[in-house]
Amino acid sequence: MPHSQTNKITISIDTMGGDQGVNITIPGAARTLEKHPNIHFLLFGDESYIRPVLSRYPNLKSNSEVIHTPHSISNTEKPSVALRKGRESSMRLAINAVSDGRADCIVSAGNTGALMAMAKMVLKCLPDIRRPAIASVLPTHDGEIVMLDLGANLSCDSEVLVQFALLGAVYAKVVGGKETPTIGLLNIGSEDIKGHEELKSAAAILERVSFSGKYHGFIEGDDIPMGTTDVVVTDGFTGNIALKMAEGVANLSALYTKEAFKSSIFAMMGALLAKRAFSRMKAKIDPRFYNGGMFLGLDGVCVKSHGGTDAIGFANALEVAYNLIENEFNEKVAQELKELMNQESFFASDIEGV
Repeated sequence: MPHSQTNKITISIDTMGGDQGVNITIPGAARTLEKHPNIHFLLFGDESYIRPVLSRYPNLKSNSEVIHTPHSISNTEKPSVALRKGRESSMRLAINAVSDGRADCIVSAGNTGALMAMAKMVLKCLPDIRRPAIASVLPTHDGEIVMLDLGANLSCDSEVLVQFALLGAVYAKVVGGKETPTIGLLNIGSEDIKGHEELKSAAAILERVSFSGKYHGFIEGDDIPMGTTDVVVTDGFTGNIALKMAEGVANLSALYTKEAFKSSIFAMMGALLAKRAFSRMKAKIDPRFYNGGMFLGLDGVCVKSHGGTDAIGFANALEVAYNLIENEFNEKVAQELKELMNQESFFASDIEGV
């Protein structure tokens, strides 16, 4: 059964991760605790930085434990170096807490590559899952979508793409409340003849198996902001480029809008009249409210916060982690995967015959 507000959920935090470290992670935890008083936090990091900030939040202080380590992973550290030299880092110790059963999940705003490498090595993948994927919720014309992979895997075969579809479908159900999420495979066209063989093979499998989502077909880049499907599945190379392109377009649009309203006195008057409408629009696309990428497929809940976010954004990443634990995400993935594997064998020899 799902957790309730009376059952304790323990979240371990890499407090040193991100551009501002404790100045966003601890205030973010305090905000989350106000909403979910049943959370207990394990705060990993240098206590000389943690305790001065923590002292400002008495309620958080009484509902958390500080685990001191002077070591942290820099944003520029290579994953291979972090694995070798970061065993006593705040990031690694926070992940270990999940593996040891002391915490239900881990949240970090630190180095993405290092976090993925450490989490994969320590937590391992769920049974039958070949590769984990980074998934996140993005705003669209009709609401929100789940997109994966956003950078964990540069290339994927059809088996991995099918598993991503299942992971994304369960994520959309748990986080987005979609009863039967629609799944789209990102491609260079919607026609069946387009795309590389891995995409075609994945499509053929998704068309004939039963799982918690409904396969829509191939979708194109412009289908993402329109919300054509509830879940967008692609490899990490393409997904990361699409995500960064979307962020760039959003920033450019905001810049053009600001410049346009400063172009004349009449434009500035129009901006004042439209202030409330622009505030509503800003709230819809504010990246802080979509912060928190889940490493799907790991045998443990690990959420990555954007390194440049503020306390509100970090609190949203904590909210994502809380919801995944509250709704027993990994347990549901394991059951869905078991049912899927009973229908279809995903060995390469079988896929070649599709």
